[in-house]
Amino acid sequence: MQILPFYLLCDESGSMSGGPIDAINNALPELHHEISTNPTVADKTRFCLIGFSDNATVLQPLVDLSDIDQVPALAAGGLTSYGDAFRTLLRCIESDVAALKGQGHEVYRPVAFFLSDGIPTDDGWEQALKELELSRFCPKIIAFGIGDAEEATIGQVANFRAFMQKDAMVSPAQALREFASSLTRSIVRSASSISVDGGSGFTLAVDETVPGFSTVSLDKL
Repeated sequence: MQILPFYLLCDESGSMSGGPIDAINNALPELHHEISTNPTVADKTRFCLIGFSDNATVLQPLVDLSDIDQVPALAAGGLTSYGDAFRTLLRCIESDVAALKGQGHEVYRPVAFFLSDGIPTDDGWEQALKELELSRFCPKIIAFGIGDAEEATIGQVANFRAFMQKDAMVSPAQALREFASSLTRSIVRSASSISVDGGSGFTLAVDETVPGFSTVSLDKL
């Protein structure tokens, strides 16, 4: 079977407390329901949730969402270690791809959705990102920034598409609800593009625009 792995890297730093973390936690059950009750999508995709603050933690190892009752909740507290998030992501992908192939699956290049509301607080995060980018397992990265995140940094993290919370008229919580909806749509549409007749290839169907966000150019030096 052809499998498309999705990874969600979500900022759990203290600044996410309250509305932002609640918005994500309220949206995760909706994402789980949308994917797990659609056999065509659930069979072709796998989902992993990584939270990061002082360190990164794999809250939900890569799984067929129809095999679990719920996705674990996020909890805010601590600083914002981008570097540990990227290192943890790379370790997970290396292990997950090997396991899936060992089960006889064909594995497409993973997709990672990265979400942060601030600037990285750790030194060396750029080196960790570079190691991820140079790996043969480097995923397609879609990055979202809200709150105090910097557009240049979010653009640097992404290699496929990047978005920044548009303005103060949209609260971080509102923006995050749109983020979660966009993530869900991307999983469903991308999985639906995988050929049922065994053909190769798929279309990564990520929104070009997301309500409450502006699109960040990845071409700026």
